[in-house]
Amino acid sequence: MAAAPQQDFDTVVMKFGGSSVADADKIKNVAQRMVAMRERGMRVVGTVSAMGKTTDGLIALANEVSATPAGREMDMLLSTGERISCALVAMAINDLGYEAVSLTGSQAGIETDAAHTKAKITNIRADRVVAALDEGKIVLVAGFQGVSPETKDVTTLGRGGSDATAVALAAALGAACEIYSDVAGVYSADPRIVPEARKQPRISYDEMLEMSASGAKVLMLRSVELARNHGVRVHARSTFSDEEGTWIGEEGMEDAIISGVTHNEKEVVFTLTGIPDRPGAAATVFDAVAKHGVNVDTILQNVVHGVAELSFSVPTEDVPAARAAIEDAQAELGEMTVEEDHDLGKVSLIGAGMRSHPGIAAKMFRTLADLDINLRMIATSPIKVSCMVKKSEVPTAVQALHAAFELEREPAEEEAVRG
Repeated sequence: MAAAPQQDFDTVVMKFGGSSVADADKIKNVAQRMVAMRERGMRVVGTVSAMGKTTDGLIALANEVSATPAGREMDMLLSTGERISCALVAMAINDLGYEAVSLTGSQAGIETDAAHTKAKITNIRADRVVAALDEGKIVLVAGFQGVSPETKDVTTLGRGGSDATAVALAAALGAACEIYSDVAGVYSADPRIVPEARKQPRISYDEMLEMSASGAKVLMLRSVELARNHGVRVHARSTFSDEEGTWIGEEGMEDAIISGVTHNEKEVVFTLTGIPDRPGAAATVFDAVAKHGVNVDTILQNVVHGVAELSFSVPTEDVPAARAAIEDAQAELGEMTVEEDHDLGKVSLIGAGMRSHPGIAAKMFRTLADLDINLRMIATSPIKVSCMVKKSEVPTAVQALHAAFELEREPAEEEAVRG
């Protein structure tokens, strides 16, 4: 299938993930890729993640030092990883005969709100980046970080925040955006679970948003939101290959009913029983959850004999905040029974074609029922159906759904089979 048409740009933002800069040789490879782009006549801005598992190591170190590390100090600590990577890539570029300059997020003019460890970009004052580009330099911007104009503190953008940095820079500069990682694009399922998974040449913003929210790790959710809101076309591709990747934009795979099966094994389900069945009770719970900055995904409520039972899922990293939020809700609503289930995973079917093709959910549920896979929670949107199942059953569920919907086939092949 033909690649998405490319627009005319004179500037490109190239983002490289942690696996792309994991050691000295890989850093030199990234430098060579940026120089090659510069030699094609492009103005080049690079943004890189911390090397390999650097961020995980820093988090572990912080937890050894303190049981409850302060958010401000965590941002000071975690922002160093991307700065190291940027400086090293700039050094490698200089050795290749091109001038490069590395900038921290704040030096690059990336402004955020004041929320530590989960800040959102509010503005980019890119004057310094533009000035360096005008001087012919390759500019390296530390991803994942910025500065709050309100507090003057360093902030970080949360896991995967370098993607958001790259897309926001592309929007501010009117640039193309290429996201490089150790995978060749967006696949119909995780190739580690489904080896025959098919790479998608194009996918829509809405489909990519649902995939990112449902466990696909190719792009951070907020980076896709930024891309859609500012019309930034994103090319997700491999650092270690020159093959075409996946284009994310307004148009997707028009012929595809289902674009992919995603999964997420890093969610915890909280179940609250004994909640008063009265107006505002659920609002009280979720007001507290929102106050603590917890991201909630699937929600299920039942009412039996005037008492409500409420279940909701949250990312693993939000569990401590969710516990604190529930304590706040209990102070208003009274005591309730609280259970946590750490043994569930989520499997999702995603595709823009669901809107006009009934029966997708029924086929999904039947496929899983035939394997004796029990569904604990279900959530839907116009282009997504998600189920919570036992974590141990997630790989089997993904493989079965991929096969049932024949996602290894090209859309044209699917039409021929149905015809």
